[in-house]
Amino acid sequence: MTAKLLQPNTASKISVKPSITIIVSPRECFGYTQQSLDSVYKHTKIPFELIYVDAGSPRHIHRYLVNAASKQGFTLLRTDHFLSPNQARNLGLSQVTTDYVAFLDNDVHVSSGWLENLLRCAQETDATVVSPLTCVGKPLHDRIHLAGGEARIFMDIKGEQIRRRLYKKSFLANRSAAMIKHQLYRRACEFAELQCMLVKRDIFERIGYLDENLLGTQEDMDFSLTVNRAGGQMFCEPTAVVTHVPQTSYRWTDLAYFTLRWSDAWEVASLMHFQQKWDLDLDEYFMQRYKQLGRRRRQALLYPLIHRLTQGKPGSRLEAVVIGLERWINQIMTDRHGHLSNNTVRKLVPANGSVGVPTRNALRKQKLRLSALKQKSAAVRLSQHPHLMPH
Repeated sequence: MTAKLLQPNTASKISVKPSITIIVSPRECFGYTQQSLDSVYKHTKIPFELIYVDAGSPRHIHRYLVNAASKQGFTLLRTDHFLSPNQARNLGLSQVTTDYVAFLDNDVHVSSGWLENLLRCAQETDATVVSPLTCVGKPLHDRIHLAGGEARIFMDIKGEQIRRRLYKKSFLANRSAAMIKHQLYRRACEFAELQCMLVKRDIFERIGYLDENLLGTQEDMDFSLTVNRAGGQMFCEPTAVVTHVPQTSYRWTDLAYFTLRWSDAWEVASLMHFQQKWDLDLDEYFMQRYKQLGRRRRQALLYPLIHRLTQGKPGSRLEAVVIGLERWINQIMTDRHGHLSNNTVRKLVPANGSVGVPTRNALRKQKLRLSALKQKSAAVRLSQHPHLMPH
């Protein structure tokens, strides 16, 4: 992985040492980068540090982030190729020294007081994880995506058959936040999503860093289950409101990452790893997920194209041909990404608008830190799952 770290000089406009570091990382596209980042600086009134993980964004986005880092004084990590969400988050997490870390996807729009209210909840409840009221789409902060949830593994016993299965429930999904204000209150929960959450950093000393084998799915569930198993408390704080803003149209420069992020190969690998890691039976849930491979790509990209080509006629032979061709191309692109193996890390320090050249010692320390991070995370995961230990 080739990474460039842009970090402002040590002079700071903030006299109070921040207790929170915000890590912004890519979800699936780059088109909402500026709006999301602008919302953070507009609506966050308490001191914070910010690390922005720029994983292979197009040139115009990268130029904007370089300028924004110089102006706002945040740390910018640049990789020259795409990363999975957990890879990007771990890269940012390796730089954090504050007591709390707030994960934030690059297509999330925050509202006034979001971070202050998350921190207040964490301090008042001693929670390990606090999630906001997460909405989706426009108008902003209206249609609820997640207001906390339940997540656990249970034993399904039917006669002599015993199956180890996954249970998940999302609270108040698809409801209007304005219409159900009376139902929105701080509550303990078992499930939160990494697209926006506040986490006590010391939990990672106990559970290891985020599982990078989960490339395209189940990272939220895996983290929630892991925190719950470690005895960490989770809360949803509805006075902290954010909105995930999906792309409605896609630039050509977004397509490569979007199709990799939701590739069949990444999803299959993630589902298989998650099932084996938590020793779950191959039940209807997993079978349905395998049947739906590529669903996000088809809904966002293929179906609108097919609708225009077939003039809306269902069951066209052209639809099957287009879907089959897209899957073949998707596999080629995913294989090509998998062959990238450059792990060089470079550290650049801008001062007075210019970018300094990193020293060899700085490069070596950065590489060693990331290497140690991955080794520690892997060791913790293996120790928690003895059946995965090599014999």
